[in-house]
Amino acid sequence: MSIAFKLTALVAAVSLSSPAFSDTPIATYAGDVSVATSPASIAVLDMAAVDTLDALGVDIAGISTPHYVDYLDHVADNAVSVGSLFEPDFEGLANLGVDLIIAGGRSSRQVEPLSKIAPTIDMTIWADENSTLMEQSLSRLAAFGTLTGTEDTAMHLANEFRTKAAAAKAAAANKGNGLIVMTNGPKVSAYGAGSRFGWIHDVLDLPEAVEGVDEQTHGEAISFEFIAKANPDWLIVIDRAAAIGQDGDAASVTLDNALVAGTTAWQNGNVIYLNSANVYIAGGGYQSMMHTFDTFITGFGGGA
Repeated sequence: MSIAFKLTALVAAVSLSSPAFSDTPIATYAGDVSVATSPASIAVLDMAAVDTLDALGVDIAGISTPHYVDYLDHVADNAVSVGSLFEPDFEGLANLGVDLIIAGGRSSRQVEPLSKIAPTIDMTIWADENSTLMEQSLSRLAAFGTLTGTEDTAMHLANEFRTKAAAAKAAAANKGNGLIVMTNGPKVSAYGAGSRFGWIHDVLDLPEAVEGVDEQTHGEAISFEFIAKANPDWLIVIDRAAAIGQDGDAASVTLDNALVAGTTAWQNGNVIYLNSANVYIAGGGYQSMMHTFDTFITGFGGGA
C-alpha cells in the first residue's frame, strides 16, 4: 500500500471523527471564522500561538519542531512533533487525530491542505494599515481565550500586557531616537516604523533615527557607514543567526567596528540586544512580548 494511499485513508478517517466548525466566531488572520470551541486536542504550527496558548495554561498535543524558543521547552517535551514551521508532517497529524490545527506565520500557506485533516485556523500576527502588532497580539489572546474557555485568564493577561507596555513606553520617553538593526552573520539590515519590527517604534513612541527605511519583510540591507551616518541615540539589535540556531558571528561581534563604535548609541552604551528567538520566531506571542517589554524597561534604564 502506497504512502499516498495510506495518508488519504488516514485523512478520511480523521475527518469523519473531527468536530465540525460551529457558530462560535473566532477572530483570525483571515477574519472571523466559526469554529467549535474547547477542542479536546490541538496541534499548533506557529510559535506565537504556542506561546500564548501556553500562557493561558492550554495543553498542546502536537507542535512544530524545532521550536527555537527556550521558554517553550516544556511544551515541546510534552507534545508530539508534527513537522516544521514550513513543512507540516501531514501523515503524523492525521495519525495524531487532533480536533483543531492552528497555523500562522511561516505555516500560513499550509492552511488549505491542513484543513483536509482537521479544522484549521490561521492565527498569523502581522501588523498592517488596519492594526498594530500589539493590537493583533491582544486580539489573538482574546480569541484563544474564547476558543479554549479561558476568557477570564485572557482578560487578566491582557491587563498585565497593557501595564507592561505602558511601563516600557515610560522608560523610553525622552531618551532620543532609535535604529532597529538585524544582523545575520556579517550582514546587517535596518527596520523602520513600517516594517515587521516597526511595532517597537509604535509601542515605545520611539522616534526613528532614519525615516523612510524600506518596509520589505527582510529589512533594508545597510552598511556600517549607514549606521555611522544615522548616528542613532539607541541601537536595538536582533541576531537572526542566533534566533534560528545557526553558526556565525554574534551580533555584538558584527557590530564591533570603528564606524559603529563612533555612534552616540555605542559610545553611551545604549545598545539593546533583544532575545532574538523571542521576537523573530515567536513575535506577537504573549510571553514573547512580555519578555521584550522587560528588556526595554531595563535597557532604557527604567528598572526591572
